[in-house]
Amino acid sequence: MLADSILEGLNPEQCAAVQCTEGPLLVLAGAGSGKTRVLTQRIAWLVGVCGIAPESILAVTFTNKAAGEMRERVAKILGEEARAIWLTTFHSACVRILRRDIGHLGFSRGFVIYDDSDTLGVIKDALSRHGLSPKTTDPRRLRYQIDQWKNAGVSPREALAGALDFEAQSSAELYVTYQRLLAEASALDFNDLLLRTVDLFEGFPQVLDHYRRRWQYLLIDEYQDTNRVQYDLIKLLAGEHGNLCVVGDPDQSIYAWRGADVRNILDFERDHPDSKVVTLERNYRSTQPILDGASGVVANNVARLRKQLFTDREGGEKICIYHAEDDRDEAAYVVRGILSRVREQGLALGDCAIFYRTNAQSRLFEEELLKYDVPYVVVGGVRFYDRAEVKDALGYLRLIVNPADAAALRRVVNKPARGIGKTTLQRAEALAREGGGSLLEALARYAESEVGARAAPKIRKFLAMLERLRAEVQGDAPARAIGRALDESGYLAALEKVGGPEAEARMENLRELLAAAEDFASANAEVGDDGRPAVEIFLDQVALVSDLDSYDRHGDEVSMMTVHTAKGLEYPCVFLAGMEEGIFPHASSSRDEAGLEEERRLCYVGMTRAMQELTISSAAERVRFGSRSYGVPSRFIEEIPAEVSAHIGAKARGSRAASPADGTLRYDASYSQEEPGEGGISPGLRVRHPIFGPGVVVSSSGSGPSQKLKVEFERAGMKTLVLKYANLELG
Repeated sequence: MLADSILEGLNPEQCAAVQCTEGPLLVLAGAGSGKTRVLTQRIAWLVGVCGIAPESILAVTFTNKAAGEMRERVAKILGEEARAIWLTTFHSACVRILRRDIGHLGFSRGFVIYDDSDTLGVIKDALSRHGLSPKTTDPRRLRYQIDQWKNAGVSPREALAGALDFEAQSSAELYVTYQRLLAEASALDFNDLLLRTVDLFEGFPQVLDHYRRRWQYLLIDEYQDTNRVQYDLIKLLAGEHGNLCVVGDPDQSIYAWRGADVRNILDFERDHPDSKVVTLERNYRSTQPILDGASGVVANNVARLRKQLFTDREGGEKICIYHAEDDRDEAAYVVRGILSRVREQGLALGDCAIFYRTNAQSRLFEEELLKYDVPYVVVGGVRFYDRAEVKDALGYLRLIVNPADAAALRRVVNKPARGIGKTTLQRAEALAREGGGSLLEALARYAESEVGARAAPKIRKFLAMLERLRAEVQGDAPARAIGRALDESGYLAALEKVGGPEAEARMENLRELLAAAEDFASANAEVGDDGRPAVEIFLDQVALVSDLDSYDRHGDEVSMMTVHTAKGLEYPCVFLAGMEEGIFPHASSSRDEAGLEEERRLCYVGMTRAMQELTISSAAERVRFGSRSYGVPSRFIEEIPAEVSAHIGAKARGSRAASPADGTLRYDASYSQEEPGEGGISPGLRVRHPIFGPGVVVSSSGSGPSQKLKVEFERAGMKTLVLKYANLELG
């Protein structure tokens, strides 16, 4: 009876994926093919039909929101039994493992998790200790390099050994210092949560054996987004029993910049020769024209596993491709399109979404929406837990839980203002470097020193307040602990004293934080974590919240976001804007075949978010980097099959022909364009192309926008370009 109810409503391929329980299984799940349902029903089948103990199952996905939704679905089928299943994210699972076993690696179980702003502070501290300035060495670029090393599983020692030039050696040395500073603060960054777990499993076989015995069945969602460390982690856990089910779609692998390696899913059958493959091609989201258009684009990629999406739905509008005169025309067309669909088709504003390649593109759409008084939300902006007052409140909690947390101390030591200024903190930091110990301990030593006599009373008062709070909040619920911290520190009183709309908005955010802490207490999914204090568990959960975890879609506002942010979402009506060469595909990603293929996958993801209607737009002219440039429609537009697309706009007849072997860009003569004015570019001028990069004009012929240029590019060699299509920048 239960078996029938679990399989009810599933198509044959979904049923096969649910019932194939033993050994390695790859579920190749196309966009909108019901993969979440397959995962949840498969878990229910394992427990309810096969009799597998719930605690023997580990199911991993990439966001807390997705994990929560899956947990709710499984609970509806299995009831209380579902609570014993580890249905979580990679990072949350690793946190729980490390809280129990990180002592084997010589770390404290009370470690703090550093977010992006915290790690940036550590990077700047590392630069300072090497005598370098953030003005000459970009901290964000260095953090990105360290992230890439960690995503690939490269340790500081290995980075040093592999350095081939001065710059690489300098970065590796900073990596060493960065890790040391984290250790001194008893802190781990997000990547460390994964790396340390792999270190734990590889270095202590008895710990790995414990978790292998516990988890006999592994289910991994969004497998195409896994990086090398996650791959190693999965391999270690599944090494003996081999009951590994991975679900994903290589056509939706869009996070290489985060370290995701599409080869993990492409090579699954090679890694597991005895594996079975189930392909889900039936789409439950989009119309056939949308599916055919998206498939037509991504079919141009080489690194993929072939599949063809189809739907049982009949009909569907063709994909509308609008060729705008300029970027303002594009924004006006999109907003008018939203208003007409609301007025004529009865769609809600929340049924409509605007996607773009980069955040900077949102401005004109926001201005146009404001002109018509249309409410909207920019998804992926400053998330709730990144707001200053929220981070301040949590900073007090972090410092109470972990006195070695230097980032938290720097954040709250003078909030509200208590006379412990930048100079005092710098002197305490110097003491910490010279004498060892935490920054908080160094601050206490500074207060006892002769040079610190002037600041001593204020420092002692601050330290006494922290000690008082530490004693008071032991065992407190998170909401109560936050409330005490805000009161005892004087933070709330300072905001009330300032008054005004901004202070009221900050206090409202703090009230929302208290509400979030209360929600945690009433629905604590992490009960039973070795008796750890609720405040510590709450801080773990907050640290692992992603942008989309806090996104709550409303019916009364248009959603705006980058295409990366749109993954996992769906809307009846989607506008995919800025489809021009150099923008989408992005210039920085078009320099090699792998980058271009990821851009094409990103386009596929954006297109398959649309359920009923999809509009794609490009602009012939656009203001970029402070000057007006002339754009060429994206190659992805040309890859959409003609039978499922309809081109409109003043330049709808234009199409880009294939570039001949000599590199000359030729265009259909029917693609007429307003002349941007006379004037030419002279030989010897330095220019930059969005794809080919920097170069020098060697010769030119003709004048005005039709002028032909021969440009010698540093990377791409000699190219012949037509000025009005080249999108060149000076310098």
